[in-house]
Amino acid sequence: MNIAIIPARGGSKRIPRKNIRKFYDQPMISWPIAAAQASGLFDHIIVSTDDDEIAAIAREAGAETPFMRPAELADDHSGTTDVIVHALSWAIDAGMHVDAACCIYATAAFIEPDDLIAGRNLLSTRCDFAFPAVRYAHPPQRGFIDSGKGSPQFTQPEHRSTRTQDLPPVFHDSGQFYWGMRDAWLERRPFFSDRTRFLELPEWRAVDIDRPEDWERAEHLFSATRENAE
Repeated sequence: MNIAIIPARGGSKRIPRKNIRKFYDQPMISWPIAAAQASGLFDHIIVSTDDDEIAAIAREAGAETPFMRPAELADDHSGTTDVIVHALSWAIDAGMHVDAACCIYATAAFIEPDDLIAGRNLLSTRCDFAFPAVRYAHPPQRGFIDSGKGSPQFTQPEHRSTRTQDLPPVFHDSGQFYWGMRDAWLERRPFFSDRTRFLELPEWRAVDIDRPEDWERAEHLFSATRENAE
């Protein structure tokens, strides 16, 4: 059995109520729930929240909210792994025979069912975790910081003369979802290890929504992609 766990606490500060704020034409959390449903992978789609309004909207979108998240797991310092372990433990105690669980972020509006399927397929290679990643547009090996005097200082000076095409691609987490085998979550195995796999997404599909300006940019991009699809 596969289950999806969507963490969605009510206390977002930079963008208040962002998990249920209208995005395009639906509450934000409805988009990842719809993608999880469309993938056909999950026996249960569980939203872990401490907020009654979020729970109600999640249920309306087709997810389950069988428990309310404890307050100690709903503050600014709560880790994602702790939230997933709590929800997964609840599912197991409820009699669910879970093989793998997928943490899906509530603001992952750009998530696609095919990405969830590809991530689950990677777990068949006997790894612990799988997640989507995006290639940096410019090699970070050629990056620089402010020296403190207003001048550039290379972070990796050994690459100051290396051609960008000669540098290996570097990726970053797209911040959408994380597949993990049941025991890997419960035992809190290291996420970045040789037992983790990743799939590459196109750069435009990874939109981190932390500030109001991020939200506006994401809506414009989302609207454009949907209009092109139609």
